Amino acid sequence: MQNPGNNQEMARRNRKVAIYCAGLFVSMVGAAYAAVPLYNLFCSVTGFGGTTQVADSDSDVIIDRMITIRFDGNVNHQLPWKFKPKQRSVSLKMGETGQLAYLATNEANGTTVGTSTFNVSPPTAGIYFNKLQCFCFTEQELKAGESVEMPVVFFVDPEMDKDPELKSVKEITLSYTFFPVEQPERPVAAKADTPETETNM
Repeated sequence: MQNPGNNQEMARRNRKVAIYCAGLFVSMVGAAYAAVPLYNLFCSVTGFGGTTQVADSDSDVIIDRMITIRFDGNVNHQLPWKFKPKQRSVSLKMGETGQLAYLATNEANGTTVGTSTFNVSPPTAGIYFNKLQCFCFTEQELKAGESVEMPVVFFVDPEMDKDPELKSVKEITLSYTFFPVEQPERPVAAKADTPETETNM
């Protein structure tokens, strides 16, 4: 015959184990949710993974070292758009402000909304690639058959010239990929104006 005291002790232990497991599960879920914004913050600060930077003003330093920026445009298969840069590359001095436009066309029979992800290659150059203006910061709405030019204004931080890992780098590739937005935010971003000039170089 089992001892009632032993049964009570075992029940208490089981409750403790259950509470411990539940607490561990909640902690793991919380950590998973926190990891995304923390990872994004880490990428934006360090340029990790080719994440670019956001600048409020032009660089106040321009050096003679030249750098070629190549532009790439892609569209997820679920978004019926054509999307490409108006020019494939441009060369400029580090610290010099450049401007370029991408062209997007909605080939669907109705209005669609897209949003883009972006990165640069080599990834270690991301911390030095600064955007002053970019369509990637907002959702883009296009009506059926509508085409729009989307400008990007940028510069490469001259501090890159001091980075020993990037001393031999002569090219940076800026790449965008558009994805469909099923439930767009409101209000949807206004259309990007056509830039008066494609480049200042």
